[in-house]
Amino acid sequence: MDESAVRDLLAEVQDPALGDDLISLGLVNAVEVEDGTARISLALGAPYSPHESAIATEVREALGDAGLEVELSASIPDDTNPDDQVLPGVKNIIAVASGKGGVGKSTLSTNIAAGLSKLGARVGLFDADVYGPNVPRMLSADEAPRATEDEQIIPPEKFGVKLMSMAFLSGEDDPVIWRGPMVHKLLTQLVEDVEWGELDYLVIDLPPGTGDTQLTILQTLPLTGSVIVTTPQGVAVDDARKGLRMFGKHETPVLGIAENMSSFRCPDCGGQHDIFGSGGGKELAEENDLPFLGGIPLDPAVRESGDEGTPVVLGDGETADAFRVLTENVANNVGIIRRQGVRRGVRHDAD
Repeated sequence: MDESAVRDLLAEVQDPALGDDLISLGLVNAVEVEDGTARISLALGAPYSPHESAIATEVREALGDAGLEVELSASIPDDTNPDDQVLPGVKNIIAVASGKGGVGKSTLSTNIAAGLSKLGARVGLFDADVYGPNVPRMLSADEAPRATEDEQIIPPEKFGVKLMSMAFLSGEDDPVIWRGPMVHKLLTQLVEDVEWGELDYLVIDLPPGTGDTQLTILQTLPLTGSVIVTTPQGVAVDDARKGLRMFGKHETPVLGIAENMSSFRCPDCGGQHDIFGSGGGKELAEENDLPFLGGIPLDPAVRESGDEGTPVVLGDGETADAFRVLTENVANNVGIIRRQGVRRGVRHDAD
């Protein structure tokens, strides 16, 4: 079997999200056939996402049924000079943001990061909330970062997640008082001086609001996309809209809306109670034509896990399942954005 025949087989494999085959979408980087082995390079950019894992499985099955051994690799073509890239070893950078405090943004950040790691990805978590960093507590990360001889910072690792936080650099109970230029300098140093290594995903937990920290991140890092966190109540949804506008002004894709504290299931009566209202996050997603990533119930186990330092997503039960669905949707939407970029490039070349 030659390369042309292999490409014909690949033309029968559909992308589950983009609605066309791999060849038409330009998602096949290269094909080599030698001694019964097909070496295929696919333009896939969201490692371990369910959609892209399904594509890889279908490719293996299609070529395997034709009697070929299959060797797959995956990468999104990048014309940028590696020397000019910020964090060149990081494939995808995901910002988790909210318009207001108290909606559980840090809880979602830690669980998304831990959930991606559980899928098999190489993950980093950057706690960029310089005023109230609490992610290390949520991951029970007691180990301090180490420094190399050339003053690079080696982040500690917990639950398979590399972690960096302002909390490591200040006293446990010390108030953090920073002016705008200081915030910019600090975040820039943390980005440049931390040895993240090769990562599939870097999750950034932003502070609430639309201030200096968010602006610095948007101007400094090549974000793949953002997750907007809200609760169902109208006040939180109104503030979440401000976050949407912020990312829109900087042309950063929004991966979707996540709704925290969606409902409360009473452990005594078994009834469902909408303490903070219902449907606000889904309505916000619909009115902005964005994906709804999922709702996380109001569950005492989330608070307990945050205090104890073990992400809920790593456990069992309804709330853990909700976090896993949310994580998978985030990964899938990262892949959609990356593959859409390849498709646009193909269409541009064709024109």
